[in-house]
Amino acid sequence: MNNSQIADHFSFLSKLMDIHGENSFKSKTYSIAAFNIEKLPEPLSETNRNLIAGIKGIGVSVATKIYELLDSGKLTVLQELIDATPPGVVEMLHLKGLGPKKIHTIWKEMGIQSIGELEYACNENRLTRYKGFGEKTQANVLESIKFYTQNIGHFLYSQVEAVYPSIEIYLEKLFGKNNIVNTGDFRRQMLTISEMEFVVNESIQSIKPKFETAYPPELLEETEESILYKLNNGLRLKLISNTENIYKKQFLTSASDEFIEGFFEKFELEKFETLEPKSETEIFEKAALTFVEPCLRETKGIVEKARANDLPKLIEFTDIKGIVHNHSNWSDGANTIEELATELIKNNFEYLVISDHSKTAAYANGLSVERVYEQHRYIDELNKKLAPFKIFKSIESDILNDGNLDYDVEVLKTFDLVIASVHSNLYMNKEKAMMRLLKAIENPYTTILGHPTGRLLLSRNGYPIDYEMIVDACVANNVVIEINANPHRLDLDWQWIEYAMSKNALLSIDPDAHSIEGIYDIKYGVLASQKGGLTAQYNLSSFSLNAFEKFLYERKLSKNL
Repeated sequence: MNNSQIADHFSFLSKLMDIHGENSFKSKTYSIAAFNIEKLPEPLSETNRNLIAGIKGIGVSVATKIYELLDSGKLTVLQELIDATPPGVVEMLHLKGLGPKKIHTIWKEMGIQSIGELEYACNENRLTRYKGFGEKTQANVLESIKFYTQNIGHFLYSQVEAVYPSIEIYLEKLFGKNNIVNTGDFRRQMLTISEMEFVVNESIQSIKPKFETAYPPELLEETEESILYKLNNGLRLKLISNTENIYKKQFLTSASDEFIEGFFEKFELEKFETLEPKSETEIFEKAALTFVEPCLRETKGIVEKARANDLPKLIEFTDIKGIVHNHSNWSDGANTIEELATELIKNNFEYLVISDHSKTAAYANGLSVERVYEQHRYIDELNKKLAPFKIFKSIESDILNDGNLDYDVEVLKTFDLVIASVHSNLYMNKEKAMMRLLKAIENPYTTILGHPTGRLLLSRNGYPIDYEMIVDACVANNVVIEINANPHRLDLDWQWIEYAMSKNALLSIDPDAHSIEGIYDIKYGVLASQKGGLTAQYNLSSFSLNAFEKFLYERKLSKNL
């Protein structure tokens, strides 16, 4: 082991000790040792061990650990700290400008254990509530996260969508508008994407030279069928060569293997090979199938539904009539309730459900009982002013460790509806998660189960649950299941929407908005829900104002609330 590697071990040890809040004098000792070891003219591996402890900035304690590294290549005390630190917390050390002491606050005080959670907290303006984290620091953290994630290669759908138009226009200029079609995971509306794919109606030999500009993208892979590039923003771009029929290639690369297998069980491959379609629609017509949107091309069952002309009429953004689950500046939102309402009125929505954080969520300025009543009086005033538009009184009530909600019955009954969500102790086993969720679902005041698994895409797995049991419990207790539209969440996952509808569960696409801009995350909830085959009739936020009020009234009546 060379001096640089030894120094790295001590530097890492010092940082982890600071992250854990251990003795600052000891951590500083290891930091100084790392600095001095890096500058030594002779390798420690060739130095007389009797002399190592006497080297400036090392000492006996550090020397003992150097011996361990030289003999075993490992440092026990370092490994113990690594084992005791969530991987996502260690990963934060890669963020420029975020030192160990700030990471300590983020982990130990904010309860954040991954970069994705940290980004989510920044977007909800939560960091500024802690000492040492002003608006400028929060903005710098967000910028560092953006830079870091660009180099990982996995992106949320919303992130890819933001750059898609410019890439498409660029490719059209290079190859001609009629010579490219989009395909792959983005076209299928997958929730996360590692590659943006296009079919190009040219050979590999003619595609490649057109990218040999003054600043060409990084070439990652070249095969007989495709070329894979890495763009400056970290996104990978795959260009699939096609010299026959572009729409056949688009069809074959815009679906899962299972869907393609099911398709060819009903339509002979030989017939497909002789086709010269002028669109994908023509392919489905020749196969005597109703056209299947790319987002639905996942299973053999969809092929059967297409053959029976039984495909669902997918929900659209225009089907959303009201915006459910929004946070205002009463808790951790950026806008006033009136500003949110005015924005919705301007865009012809019929109602707004304000669901600020509850009292347990101190990190988000959750509402005390007194502030709940104060907010309700304010909403009453706004409803008189803004009629016929209506603002509903709601709360995002924390599901506590024992499954109870964090207000007593006298407070809960004052809300028009209650969204119950888990925000604490997220890293739990299935038994614990199910206990908490089922008890919350059985609470008569729980109207909507918020983001059911607590996941953050690309950064935090949801806590494990029995999906079927949760859906069944929600149906039995007349509880709506949220499809959280925040592009980091998209929770309930689309794969469980069909099951939920088969049980006549009611779902609700909600933005979990913390700003006016966040309202329009509804779009990503709709796109994710389309993958699951959701129709407007099963979506609560598609209810008109009258239907929404009727639903709430009848639900309370059925529970004697």
